[in-house]
Amino acid sequence: MIEKINSQGNIQSMLQTLRSYQSQAAGGMDEDGNKVGGLNGLNGSQSTQGPSGFGDLVRQTVDKVNENQMNASKIAASYERGEGVPLTDVVLSMQKSSLSFEATLQVRNKVLKAYEDILNMPV
Repeated sequence: MIEKINSQGNIQSMLQTLRSYQSQAAGGMDEDGNKVGGLNGLNGSQSTQGPSGFGDLVRQTVDKVNENQMNASKIAASYERGEGVPLTDVVLSMQKSSLSFEATLQVRNKVLKAYEDILNMPV
């Protein structure tokens, strides 16, 4: 298994894929400065087809986690004011908020670890 991962062809293929993603993130330019088929919505225009890249996907995920946390805070505040919000709704919203934050944190840690592994790969 290690031999497959460390083979020169696989490393070159992985580097080419990373360069491709890097060029897409840089606005659709390849290493020579030539325009390549880029991602929709990367230069400020919004795409209606969903996230146009990894950065947009991360931004949407963080926004959703923030929305869950804000919603949980509003529900908890409503309960504290005695507005007839059931305690089960408060607990469920707080748990949902906590779980989404923890999941996002774990994904971030895995992505950083993968980045560090790729950065430290011998070429």
